[in-house]
Amino acid sequence: QVQLAESGGGSVQTGGSLRLSCASSEYPLNSACVGWYRQHPGKVREGVAAIYIDDSSTEYDDSVKGRFTISRDNANNTMYLQMNSLKVEDTAIYYCVAALGPVGTWSSASEYNYWGQGTQVTVSS
Repeated sequence: QVQLAESGGGSVQTGGSLRLSCASSEYPLNSACVGWYRQHPGKVREGVAAIYIDDSSTEYDDSVKGRFTISRDNANNTMYLQMNSLKVEDTAIYYCVAALGPVGTWSSASEYNYWGQGTQVTVSS
């Protein structure tokens, strides 16, 4: 069974940085579109960032633009989310996602075929 595995979550103070990684031993990270979602306590999951395999273009939610950077290493089947200038409101469970086919709306959860188990990110003031 294909699995996505996130790592790199943890606890930091406001203004700190974390780097999340997503790895898979199978093909999903070579999919048309891969990205990161997050879920705040009691809220629905929301798209954070996405990157496309064809031209490596990226998408970001407005709340993280300029602070987060998504990247992928196709050779090692790994994806990253560099998170800088973290804020308390970034506290959430972060999920790695992959879509096998073309994505219409990158921020729509229904576009993604594979989801990781999630990694907790906690930012304290």
